[in-house]
Amino acid sequence: MTRRFADKVVVVTGGTDGIGLSTARSFASEGAQVYITGRDQGRLDAAVAAIGNGVKGVQGDVAKAADLDRLYTQIEREDGHVDVVFANAGISEQASLDDIDEEHFDRLFAINVKGMVFTVQKALPLMSSGGSIVLAGSGAGQKGFANLSIYSATKAAIRSLARGWTIDLKDRGIRVNVMSPGMVLTPAMATYFGNNEGAEAWMQQVIPFGRLAETAEIAKAVLFLASEESSFVGGEELLVDGGFVAV
Repeated sequence: MTRRFADKVVVVTGGTDGIGLSTARSFASEGAQVYITGRDQGRLDAAVAAIGNGVKGVQGDVAKAADLDRLYTQIEREDGHVDVVFANAGISEQASLDDIDEEHFDRLFAINVKGMVFTVQKALPLMSSGGSIVLAGSGAGQKGFANLSIYSATKAAIRSLARGWTIDLKDRGIRVNVMSPGMVLTPAMATYFGNNEGAEAWMQQVIPFGRLAETAEIAKAVLFLASEESSFVGGEELLVDGGFVAV
């Protein structure tokens, strides 16, 4: 079996659960040397054990420049280059317009936007032609949802970043794309269902495919955008949402 990422070095931020964990596992199973990040050391250690295949965990917060510097310093020392960045780390929090405060605003933009900007920028000295950057967006960047205006704004910003960076990096042969999932069966979503009766049934009703995505389905889309199979795809947003936004 051909392993698409043999001898490739892949960075997955926010790799301790959900989409990040599933995607890191998929990269590793296809031959990549994978580095994952997470803020909690215990969860990071558990993810490393679950993925196997020589994956390496580096504790850190993408909103902190020093943590990102430490990540890439380790990669440079141990492998010397980066081929793929999946900038996945992000958070979602709800707040009505009346309840938005500076702490809510700053926290979401610090992790979801600032963290993504510097995750990518600090990887660039280790990347060369043929590299691929995949940003984790969301269908929420294209639709309005009650109490999610700031979160949605961060995801819309990510879509805009991909457009600009496609131009900035075209002469260096590095592609940038966005993978935007819809509603996915993650641990965070399971917690949400536990606190919001009827939410799962509503989601199944409004998604044309009639179900939520599995994390492995999202991982397949990320690996497509990261691989040579998408060699002429740049600046795009791939919606992996069962038709929710389009239909």
